[in-house]
Amino acid sequence: DERRRPPAVVLTLLYRAYCHLCDEMLDALRPLVRIHAASIEVVDVDRPEHAALEREWGERVPVLFRGAPVATNELCHYRLDAPRVEAALAVASQPELASPGKIR
Repeated sequence: DERRRPPAVVLTLLYRAYCHLCDEMLDALRPLVRIHAASIEVVDVDRPEHAALEREWGERVPVLFRGAPVATNELCHYRLDAPRVEAALAVASQPELASPGKIR
């Protein structure tokens, strides 16, 4: 029943096309996203429309967030912290525990 299903969690990955760490994080993240019925929004920080994100996060890319790319939503950077991501996804699947505004 759609009404009982919790809202889908969006993980935002700040990414660079030429970055092997970015590719590794995205590859490691895909199975977790499938298991938890979440989705990934990949944002290439080198595109002109993301210049502000590149200025703020450029040296830490890849960076993964639960929801919007803001410091309070950061889950990990450089390498996937699978236990932390799993915990964030597990909490998000329980609407009574999920923090409003952190899931989009």
